Amino acid sequence: EPLYDVLRQYVLMPGKVHADDIPVPVQEPGSGKTRTARLWVYVRDDRNAGSQMPPAVWFAYSPDRKGIHPQNHLAGYSGV
Repeated sequence: EPLYDVLRQYVLMPGKVHADDIPVPVQEPGSGKTRTARLWVYVRDDRNAGSQMPPAVWFAYSPDRKGIHPQNHLAGYSGV
């Protein structure tokens, strides 16, 4: 199983997930110009709640900041 999928499953296990997005310049093919894409950052860290599970970070790319992207990333997630 690819590491990307394993990290996603681990980070999105029921519990708490912290999320944010980071702007990333991406070069437009053939134009020599850049546009702004996004890296969505999802963090699992329940150590303050007494969990023994190690923290982890999962990054997901999207070409823009439309809300559909995090909705798709979090599809099926049932935590907070």
